[in-house]
Amino acid sequence: MSAHSKGEYHVNDNIHPSELMKSAEQFIGLCYAELNRTQEEAESRLMDIRSQIELTGTYEHTSEELTHGAKMAWRNSNRCIGRLFWDRLKVTDARHLSKTSDIFSELIRHIENATNGGKIVPTITIFRPSRPGEPPLTIKNHQLIRYAGYETPDGTVGDPASISFTKECMELGWQGDLTHHDVLPLVVQQGNEPPEWLSIPHSSVLEVSLEHPELPDLIDQGLKWYGVPIISDMLLEIGGIMYTAAPFNGWYMGTEIGARNLADKERYNKLPLIAELMGQDTSSESTLWRDRALVELNYAVLYSFKKAGVSIVDHHTAATQFGLFERREEQAKRELTGDWSWLIPPVSPATTHIFHKSYNNEIRSPYFHYRNKGH
Repeated sequence: MSAHSKGEYHVNDNIHPSELMKSAEQFIGLCYAELNRTQEEAESRLMDIRSQIELTGTYEHTSEELTHGAKMAWRNSNRCIGRLFWDRLKVTDARHLSKTSDIFSELIRHIENATNGGKIVPTITIFRPSRPGEPPLTIKNHQLIRYAGYETPDGTVGDPASISFTKECMELGWQGDLTHHDVLPLVVQQGNEPPEWLSIPHSSVLEVSLEHPELPDLIDQGLKWYGVPIISDMLLEIGGIMYTAAPFNGWYMGTEIGARNLADKERYNKLPLIAELMGQDTSSESTLWRDRALVELNYAVLYSFKKAGVSIVDHHTAATQFGLFERREEQAKRELTGDWSWLIPPVSPATTHIFHKSYNNEIRSPYFHYRNKGH
């Protein structure tokens, strides 16, 4: 399995046993040192791994290695501003599950346990890895919870970013209600078998209706968003082993919803609505109506989530937390990596220390990779 630009991986590439062993040696060395295991334990473990690779072409992580490796992958995630909490990640080992029905049940359990009544728990569920000669297990959803998008004669209904995947779901037999907030089904594919889908129980999805204390008419617009962002289409690489199905979540930074999902012209495009509710003059860009509406939409998101008791962080607090993460990594004598273009928030980036710094964007293993679009 070979690395590609921007952290993309080809799922079906085969990694040579010698390269796999090299990756395993690097990981075990780092992992066991951080877990305060002895050099003798690390060497003994590597002997066992070498035997497994010689016999099967791959090896299996212990539960301890899997747990710490997943945490390390979050710590190494260059685009994530929320890495301060990397060591609090709850790791569920689901490698033993093979039936699609059991995989669906585990995904629902992840949604419910991560949601935790609004007190969101950073969680990852790791299913079986890619193995030589075996087609991979794939979760087709970008996020476990996401709204559908439909093309209609009157324009797009729902999330434009979901139009393609919504069509795939409908071709499989799923039907939504054609609203702006239809929760898409879970879609799982086992190797070359046809994909299977399961509707997520309504009771498992926590949603937050948006309101604003100074814009009373906003609540009548029916705007809402789901509480937990659970990324499910990335590949988790630990010590050369690729986990093709490993959904994970933290909690939202408000700007992800207020400055992107709801504000982008290519998404829900709600800035004109907010400006109208504010009584803004939208006849000229020089009135900065977009900027003023953007701030109030972001405030509405934060206000609504906090009123509903759902975990969320504003971008200023997140940047401060990232600064603490930087200091802790320095104390641990680990060079911090980061993608500046993603770490700066989309609202008022120059007000954060991140804007005025530069970061090494090198990819370090373990890591979450973006799935190559060709697979």
